[in-house]
Amino acid sequence: MSLTPLVTSRDHQLGVADALVTLVEYGDYECPHCARAHPVVKEMQRRFGEHLRVVFRNFPLAQVHPFALHAAEAAECVAVHGGEDAFWRMHDALFEHQQDSPTSLADERLAAYAEAVGVDGALVVRDLANQAHLDRVREDFRGGVRSGVNGTPSFFVNGERYDGDWTDAEHFASVLGRAAKERGRSMTGMR
Repeated sequence: MSLTPLVTSRDHQLGVADALVTLVEYGDYECPHCARAHPVVKEMQRRFGEHLRVVFRNFPLAQVHPFALHAAEAAECVAVHGGEDAFWRMHDALFEHQQDSPTSLADERLAAYAEAVGVDGALVVRDLANQAHLDRVREDFRGGVRSGVNGTPSFFVNGERYDGDWTDAEHFASVLGRAAKERGRSMTGMR
């Protein structure tokens, strides 16, 4: 299945737009599988450098993860009030602290994580109360549904759904490496 919608400037992304590989993750900040995928994605960024663009889209499974929706909204709040760098620091903090305690993603903790990345926690509390970023989260979620996402994490490599093993960094790197070679050949063939 293909990615719908395609990556645009509204997406949270690390890396250059013309990278050989674009890895899109639909994730849930409370999902333990997403927390396990987080260091694997970071390792891929380290290995591929400028050849990899990483995109994160929200897909909170609120029926099974009661804190996931507010965590996604808080990350969006940080992006609005602190910029993309702050968003990615918040993104990292949410996954890194997910398993600290049963309330690691409760609203007061979300405000504290925002403070730690330079955004006033009171803004997070206010925006959560007003559901100021709910539409953005829902837009990501609807895009995931259109793309066939039904669980997290779900990955797309250069626009195509990847249902293989992401838990083994070596295997995942080989998949991304093949995608880079294919894209490199196709780009070379266009010249």
